[in-house]
Amino acid sequence: MSSGSTPVGANPRPSSVLLLGPMLRYVDHTSASVWVETSLACTVEVRCGTRKWQAPTFAAHGHHYALVEVSGLAPASVNPYTVHLDGASAWPVEDGFPGSVIATLDPAKKARIAFGSCRTSVPHDAAGNRSHGVDALRAYALSMAAPGHGPWPDLVLFLGDQVYADSTSEQMQDFIRARRDIRKEPGAELKDFEEYAHLYRLAWSDPANRWLLATLSSAMIFDDHDIRDDWNSSIGWKRAMDRTQWWHQRIVAGLGSYWIYQHLGNLSTAQRARDPLWRLIAAHTGPGELDLTLELDTFAQRTDAAPESYCWSYCRDWGGIRLIMLDSRASRRLDPEHRALLDDAELAWFNERLRGGFRHVLIGTSLPFLLPMGLHHLESWDEAISTGDRGRFRAWAGERLRRMADLEHWAAFQSSFQEVSRLASEVADGTRGPAPQSITFLSGDVHFSYVSEVTRQGGSRILQAVCSPIRNPLPRFLRYFAAVTALGPAVPFGAWMARKSHVPDPPFGWDCIKGPWFENNLAILEDTGDGLLLSWHAGVVTGDAQLHPRLETVQLAALKARVR
Repeated sequence: MSSGSTPVGANPRPSSVLLLGPMLRYVDHTSASVWVETSLACTVEVRCGTRKWQAPTFAAHGHHYALVEVSGLAPASVNPYTVHLDGASAWPVEDGFPGSVIATLDPAKKARIAFGSCRTSVPHDAAGNRSHGVDALRAYALSMAAPGHGPWPDLVLFLGDQVYADSTSEQMQDFIRARRDIRKEPGAELKDFEEYAHLYRLAWSDPANRWLLATLSSAMIFDDHDIRDDWNSSIGWKRAMDRTQWWHQRIVAGLGSYWIYQHLGNLSTAQRARDPLWRLIAAHTGPGELDLTLELDTFAQRTDAAPESYCWSYCRDWGGIRLIMLDSRASRRLDPEHRALLDDAELAWFNERLRGGFRHVLIGTSLPFLLPMGLHHLESWDEAISTGDRGRFRAWAGERLRRMADLEHWAAFQSSFQEVSRLASEVADGTRGPAPQSITFLSGDVHFSYVSEVTRQGGSRILQAVCSPIRNPLPRFLRYFAAVTALGPAVPFGAWMARKSHVPDPPFGWDCIKGPWFENNLAILEDTGDGLLLSWHAGVVTGDAQLHPRLETVQLAALKARVR
């Protein structure tokens, strides 16, 4: 009898199925990474024509994952692919969408990047669209799958709040109620790894979005709601969380699941080879499936307690573009006397990679670096009064305002804002290599979109482009609040308050040149060779076609280069 046969009367081994994915993650000119979650331990195989690449699954908290490294592809090639589990076909499925492909980067082609943030996972029916608006990512996927869409992006950047661990949908709450008493802390918020796994499944299982994520390379970075609202906004916030009985389990589950579901696929083969957890996976030769649970939890505890021990940020170069994706959450220093959005290790990492010599330098940071000026002054003032050296009442009031109004962006970490402003200006002035056409910060978080530009004579353009939300619009009364605090009389009044509190002046001024607008949207950035073309796209439902929105362009911004 062969080793693969089943004895008479024995129950056959159940077949593994795809629970999530495939997700096409890191792609360069000749290689790609394909990520999956499966129902059982198995061998995952990716096939392109007659070529095959395999990886065994690894386990964490009873779940099974694999990342298959595909190599040796031709540059600028489009490669249809299939996924097999223990030899059985698992992808594609019959869902009406085209087959998935791996499109390797073309060295002669200028970059085209989609980006956005803040996407809730609720049904795409009339009720879901009424409460949360049309999912712009899904509308883009439907358009992309249809004939005549035009060129696809090379990459989609998710700039935070891919999942909401603290503001859960009815579907997520049904899952929570089935396993614990939702009346006890943390209530309807996520508690552990199992609940994170279900939340990611809700976020990525819709057929249209699943097809897009299987076909379009993606890169990701977390923001606060991936863990909890206002995550690491202040030492007071952190101490309040540490006093609860549930926070430790939550942060360990949040960081561990983020490493598996989001971060692992961000890395190139060479970058992954230096990752301590991946080295354990790569070195495992059996027998049986590697269970990474203990090592994953230990890693998450360590990175929370000592953020400088691990770098969540990463960098990519292609087609005249340098993309630096910055962690602006986990690496913060919260001591009121030494507050910093980037700790010393993170700042040194960023400083080393922020260089000229590229046509464009893109800095992906979940939080806008250049807020509308009124909000910038408000946040810098609030940080100044919250330090405690201006009296206990002012510190208490400043901390309350900070949490209530989410005043914890770059402007609320003035030391980091001033330092990064200096570094960006050096690149723009050509003192860190040949000046690029632009240094552009790509961000989300604030639930409105806009473009701002630093006012400067000569050198590179310094820009801020925001796309938020993909699907989570602000209530109308908060839209008015955002507009009032960002524009008009709030600007000079905020500047006066900041000066009264001895906040240093910004090293440069900036103006909002487009926006704000508040629709759910997904943005596209195109390198034209003579600047950047930015566009924002929304899904629009006609009649009763809730599941079939059309894609509509919301805004355009053509930003010509000054440096050539």
